[in-house]
Amino acid sequence: MTSTRDLMTIGDFARAAGLTPKALRLYDELGLLRPVEVDEHSGYRRYAPAQLERARLVATLRLVGMPLARIEQVLDGSRADMAQAVSAYWVQVEADTATRRDIVATLVHHLRNEEPDMTLSTHTLHATFGTSHLRGGRDRQQDAYVATPELVAVADGFGDRDDLAAMALAAFGTGGLDGAVAEVAADITAGLPDAPTSGTTLTAVVLEGGTARITHVGDARVWLVRDGALRQLTHDHTVVAALIDAGQLTVDEARSHEHRNLLNRALAPGVVADEAAVDLRPGDRLALTTDGVHSYVDDLAPLLLADGEPQDVADSVAAAVVAAGEPDNHTVVVVDLS
Repeated sequence: MTSTRDLMTIGDFARAAGLTPKALRLYDELGLLRPVEVDEHSGYRRYAPAQLERARLVATLRLVGMPLARIEQVLDGSRADMAQAVSAYWVQVEADTATRRDIVATLVHHLRNEEPDMTLSTHTLHATFGTSHLRGGRDRQQDAYVATPELVAVADGFGDRDDLAAMALAAFGTGGLDGAVAEVAADITAGLPDAPTSGTTLTAVVLEGGTARITHVGDARVWLVRDGALRQLTHDHTVVAALIDAGQLTVDEARSHEHRNLLNRALAPGVVADEAAVDLRPGDRLALTTDGVHSYVDDLAPLLLADGEPQDVADSVAAAVVAAGEPDNHTVVVVDLS
């Protein structure tokens, strides 16, 4: 047992661990690293030397960019579990980095007015589709989707109107990629004089040759299956996702959070969409899901990675949502490229 005289002040402990006192206070608040003792009068924190190993592990994981919410999950396991979790995290980092590298290369070439290496993207790929579009436990269907050789998109409406998602997709299809989100937002605003609480998300993939050009606002998702791995290409625009990014909420906590479906970005005048361009390859699979799918099926990987025709895959995803109780409208579009 550590005696009081062996305890370290927060300053001494921070220097020994390679952290800052401010970071230690945050980790205390998050439950990552609690001090052994807190003076009830002064509030001074004291730590045991035996806690240095855990503190240094946290510092190292932060050094490689691991979010605090994920660090909490890592620390709760055995050493073998921690090793596996860190390895899995780094695989995801490398996959995400590869995607960003492609996007940055395209952007740099564009800014320099140079022609990028279009070895893959100049090839026109053949797309085969599978879709599922179900009302689920709702009285009304407010999801909409498009699946054509040029455009694959989903939208998820909310509020008093049932036609906003379809309106948004139609406007996007005629408006083109540049400026289309603003045009859609204007149409929605004009159509809502009596229902200001209504709106819609929009997530679209324009297929141009061998390139997928993504425009994303809201909490639908675009997934890429490549070489036996599943990668999410979009980021949810929700309050809960922002809390996870800030390290204030864990993924497990998010699943049951009372505001898990609360958007912090939807189509509206002046909205800024996330945009990205991704080179596609023969053998790739794209999938788009509304939140009625991925909010209730915890692990889509086995379903989206499965061999089979796109329609079979879409049907299996829908079946999993139904098995989970299908409380919401749910839409999935699966695209196989060859």
